[in-house]
Amino acid sequence: MKNLFKKRREPLTDTQLLMTITISIFIVMYILAMAILQGGFLHAQQIFDLLNDNASLIIVSCGLTIVMIGGGIDISVGGVTSLVVMSCILYLNKGGNVFVAALIALVIGLAFGVVHGALISYLEIQPFIVTLAGMFFARGMTTILSVNPQKVDNAAFESLRNTKIEISWLGYVAKNGNLVPARMELGVVIALLCVITVFVILMFNRLGRNFYAMGGNQQSALMLGINVKKTRFMSYLLSGLLSGISGFVLMMHTGAGNATNAAGMEMNAIASSIIGGTLLTGGVGNIIGTFFGTMTLTTIKKIVVSSGLKDPWWQSITTGGMLCFFILLQSIVLSKRQKQK
Repeated sequence: MKNLFKKRREPLTDTQLLMTITISIFIVMYILAMAILQGGFLHAQQIFDLLNDNASLIIVSCGLTIVMIGGGIDISVGGVTSLVVMSCILYLNKGGNVFVAALIALVIGLAFGVVHGALISYLEIQPFIVTLAGMFFARGMTTILSVNPQKVDNAAFESLRNTKIEISWLGYVAKNGNLVPARMELGVVIALLCVITVFVILMFNRLGRNFYAMGGNQQSALMLGINVKKTRFMSYLLSGLLSGISGFVLMMHTGAGNATNAAGMEMNAIASSIIGGTLLTGGVGNIIGTFFGTMTLTTIKKIVVSSGLKDPWWQSITTGGMLCFFILLQSIVLSKRQKQK
């Protein structure tokens, strides 16, 4: 009789398993950094600094995760982010309104999303080729707008940029005895809202379920009555929109821009998604895993710098090593699960 009242324990899905592995590795890695390196890792501000510096990367990674779950790829996100930054700076420096600048960022992101989505979904051109062209176009337009570095000179924007959320109880006491509260930028709030929104879409919305179905098996998705072309179009539309938001958040963080802004961001976003458990083959992924994938990637870079290896190539080597490790780990875990079924 007791067995009748016991809840059946469902096994973890591939998505949940890979996400759990990523979160566990991040926690263990950070604890080891606190124990061995100590320093800033002992303060909560270190976590906030990681979030402040990488809020735009988190947002872009959300877009990449959506596209990759659907079985696609988008390598234009860094170029779009850079174009948004430069466009908004030039507009604000002419006395523009902050809210209109935010609207410009959204329009640019949506425009790229619409074009990419239409070419890939309805004309069936390869995603890599389309988004590669989009990346080159965005980078070229950024250079046309301004070859020279630009800094925002707008009082309203500077007031917004300098606004910080202070959390006193997570602060620390400095050597002079003063309490230094933990500070979080508004861009982090925007990034977390994007993570929550995408999580709700993927987990509780029909569109999100369609992304998984399309990435898992396109033919099966068609047999289930899913409009695959429209679903794929929506994935690129959302990726473009999130790239536009990312550009505005990056501008809020740096207050400046140049032609090389967000260089390599698309590769870091893809790496964050893969580390977070998203498969390049599609159908598997979770936005919470992507968030922790971004945190894991940026934390390991921080650990490398704190260890005294400050040359930029050490961070590149570490990123490559981590990516290979997680891809190998995913292959081993999923291969074993297939054998057990």
